[in-house]
Amino acid sequence: MIIQSLLVVVGFCCLIFGANWLVDGASALAKKYKVSDLAIGLTIVAFGTSAPELVVNIIGSMNGYSDIVLGNIIGSNNFNLFIILGISGLILPISVQSTTAWKEIPISLLVAIILIFFINDFNFSEPSYLSRLDSLIMLVMFVMFLYYVFRQMKNDSNIQADYVQKSTLKIWGLILIGLSGLIIGGQLVVVNSVKIANSLGVSEKIIGLTIVAAGTSLPELVTSIVAATKRNSDIAIGNVIGSNIFNILLILSLSGLIMPIKYNPKFNLDIFILIGGTMFLLIAMITGQRKKLDRWEAGILLGFYLFYTTYLVMKEI
Repeated sequence: MIIQSLLVVVGFCCLIFGANWLVDGASALAKKYKVSDLAIGLTIVAFGTSAPELVVNIIGSMNGYSDIVLGNIIGSNNFNLFIILGISGLILPISVQSTTAWKEIPISLLVAIILIFFINDFNFSEPSYLSRLDSLIMLVMFVMFLYYVFRQMKNDSNIQADYVQKSTLKIWGLILIGLSGLIIGGQLVVVNSVKIANSLGVSEKIIGLTIVAAGTSLPELVTSIVAATKRNSDIAIGNVIGSNIFNILLILSLSGLIMPIKYNPKFNLDIFILIGGTMFLLIAMITGQRKKLDRWEAGILLGFYLFYTTYLVMKEI
């Protein structure tokens, strides 16, 4: 099991470095063809921070590991919301633009509510699946969300004039090495996480919700903490909310298109926690010091999820 654990760590390193190299290469390619910073941020960077979840889920879906697929997305979203925003908010209270408080956070809440109805076939009976039709509808919703974001920020078309272009060979080298790192890392994480679960007698659900979810959320964690230390609240919270919408509407829908996902009803509690946490964030933003997540509110988010994760693990032991 020690070897499997080391291979999981190696896999996470491949995922993180692979995502960074892919973003660097794709950003350089976009700059070379005069694509705006906004377009790069909304597409390439968003994809880059969610690339680990995407690769892990595609590999998990192709191998029929439904609990890993669901645990990764639901666990990553809860990790983003409770842990990343909790830590970022403790570093610096997070203030946001009015559109985030009144539009993006409610969209994230709506997406989580839609997910729990889709994945329970609307009647909460067993067995249930995330069908290809459900996945296709969610993918269309993702395209609509992207269109909304572009419309919101269409006036931002700044291109860095002082950007030093990389050579075409270096750009494609970064992209190809990054993709290779993602594929190899994803394979290492999925295969060895399942082996660890089997060795410990722990369910794939718990491994997906904890180890895999936390590992694939490391890019978001680093991005938000750096943004908080630099007093850039919009990036800190925008990264989390955007990633949560991205994970459900794009990554989970692509996984479901590859193979319908058999649903374990035990995940309902985790999705309800995601919905509750998003509602708490929304209320925090529109009450008290308006459009701000204070340190004590961030502490509640962090403390609750640490307690809940400990409860999940202790229940399995």
